[in-house]
Amino acid sequence: MKMNTVAKVSLLAALSFAMVLISGCATAPPVDWNSRVGHYTYAQAVNELGPPNRQSHLSNGATISKWFLQPSVPAAMPNNGMNNGFGVGQSVNVGVNNQYLQLTFDTNGVLTTWSKNY
Repeated sequence: MKMNTVAKVSLLAALSFAMVLISGCATAPPVDWNSRVGHYTYAQAVNELGPPNRQSHLSNGATISKWFLQPSVPAAMPNNGMNNGFGVGQSVNVGVNNQYLQLTFDTNGVLTTWSKNY
């Protein structure tokens, strides 16, 4: 059975769309923080992660910065006639956030140590 031109083009377009969709869902590899120690700067961290959620300065001039993960669950609750105060598609933060990335930078703003809890 031969396929006509329209069917071939449609099939090719569908396959191309599927490949783009699948490749777009790939997750990034985890960051190798050990390889960044000694040359990764505070400015690079802020550029990549945004401003830290918490920061403290040590007496030796070092800076400890923490970035907290924001756990949330989708609030896909059915409409039961009651005013729940939120709708489908919104997120609700739950519990105390104890998942973080902590980076310590020296007086020159260069990464010296790191730790994470996630």
